Amino acid sequence: MAKKKVTFADIAAYTNFSKTTISRYFNNPDSLTLENQEKIAAALEELGYQENKLAKVLANGKSEFVGIIIPNLYLHYYSEILNQLLSSYSKFGYKFLVFVSNDGREREQQYINELLAYKIEGLIILSHTFSSAELAKCNIPIVAIEREAEHICSVDTDNYMGGLQATSLLIRNHCDILIHINVPVPENVPAHNRITAFEDTCQKYHVPYELMLGDLGSTYETTFDRIKETFETIEEKYPDRKKGIFFANDTYANIFLNLIIQKYGHLPEQYRLVGFDNSPIANEAIVPITTIGQQIDKIAETALELLVSQMDEMKKRKPSPLKTPVHKQITPVLIRRKTTD
Repeated sequence: MAKKKVTFADIAAYTNFSKTTISRYFNNPDSLTLENQEKIAAALEELGYQENKLAKVLANGKSEFVGIIIPNLYLHYYSEILNQLLSSYSKFGYKFLVFVSNDGREREQQYINELLAYKIEGLIILSHTFSSAELAKCNIPIVAIEREAEHICSVDTDNYMGGLQATSLLIRNHCDILIHINVPVPENVPAHNRITAFEDTCQKYHVPYELMLGDLGSTYETTFDRIKETFETIEEKYPDRKKGIFFANDTYANIFLNLIIQKYGHLPEQYRLVGFDNSPIANEAIVPITTIGQQIDKIAETALELLVSQMDEMKKRKPSPLKTPVHKQITPVLIRRKTTD
């Protein structure tokens, strides 16, 4: 048999408070004394009250929803950071509405409009479609992860340090030629510093190098084809040289490694590989991949803490929004595995 639904009138009768006081407990608890808050909380537990979330949203406009817009899920970094964000419910208590943005500007605008219609309290964004100046006009707390963020808060990896760590390790592996495989990253995107660090380090130590920057596909299938073309180019261009290859992410590194194994049956001495991210695929690869660990769990947690602090501020009677965006940087960690010495 279903239990009788407990109403505000039931709680008021049980506590000898007015229904107005009970309503204030749910919608503006700070207006009550701590003693009265505790009395009502105890009554809710004793009566077996189940909160009507929809009614609460309608009453105070706070949905307890956070939006997430992520570029894709075929790159392992994005799927892992999404996993870390979604697993945070027990700590922060927010639910998530997630959109995967790989269909262009018009479609992403639809996603943003949809999220705002659902009264999200904040937004975490990893896609690069809209500038931070455009996003700031949404007038809600926003935290960007690894993208241009001049006008909104952000959390990034120290990409320059990561690029330096990767390149320096390949130099210590006594490679004859160093190669960086990436897409053409705009200078205002944090990941561009991986490219800059690679070039700076190679030039500093007078090591021959090549940047292989190009369109690497927008699906796993097209990315596989582009990485295969890159592998064949490197095989033809540097057949007798020891090649140290620094990849923009672990997904590229894993595809490249599989192509090597398919051709040689093992990882030959002439190849040394370093990925970037430390997504699960790096450790689970047929030959575990040396990588630059982005500390994805820490990035996700830091982004949520930064977002929640802003959302909490907006719930105050007289909120004081941030005057300038806060930008946080997480230190990467070099993780050595079997694809380097």
